[in-house]
Amino acid sequence: MKDPDHFYLNQSEPNKSCLLALRDIILAQDENMVATVKYGMPCFCYKNKMCCYLWTDKKTQEPYILFVEGKHLNHPKLESGDRARMKIFRVNANEDILIDTIEEILNSALELYRNGIIKTK
Repeated sequence: MKDPDHFYLNQSEPNKSCLLALRDIILAQDENMVATVKYGMPCFCYKNKMCCYLWTDKKTQEPYILFVEGKHLNHPKLESGDRARMKIFRVNANEDILIDTIEEILNSALELYRNGIIKTK
């Protein structure tokens, strides 16, 4: 079993299914998006540059997508909290996933890399 799979399989439902669906949504956005593990978290890299992570909130256990370069993204569903650089998108595992919204935010994030605003290797 690959390392990224351990994270998903160790989650309880409904988070497990939600996180697996989010993984598939993220990977489907671009052929250059690759899943890996960084800091013990599932990480998605675009051309070897960290783009986003999947994790769960410690208090609420709610899944979220963390966008590494979130400071460049403006969307009402993104939260920065105390973070200067990153923003998160919370997902309620008990409701339908907002696929269109997630794809919109992901593609905005990917455009940062495609257009050279965030340099890739």
